[in-house]
Amino acid sequence: MNPAALEAMIARGQDGALLRTTLGKLYLDTGDAARAHAHLERAVGLDAQYSAAWKLLGHARAALGDPAGALAAWTQGIAVAEARGDLQAAKEMAVFHRRLLRSLPPDAP
Repeated sequence: MNPAALEAMIARGQDGALLRTTLGKLYLDTGDAARAHAHLERAVGLDAQYSAAWKLLGHARAALGDPAGALAAWTQGIAVAEARGDLQAAKEMAVFHRRLLRSLPPDAP
């Protein structure tokens, strides 16, 4: 998928959480965590009930060296997923959350 085409859709006013999440995933997959982060923040701003966006936002924040932000995104994502009955997404984010916590030094905030 071509990110430029999706960016053009946004420029034309065809914005939405799914579009932003797709762009965020594309940018994460290519290693551009900063761009991914921007789109995923917008995605959860457009639809705070979109658990997939929260999951990817956690990954983007972790890739940017923001473990506290990643943990916060996954915590919110777990709550959203559980409320919506999306138990698989909740389990995945719980695993990411747990792994990141284990990787942090004991004195980390």
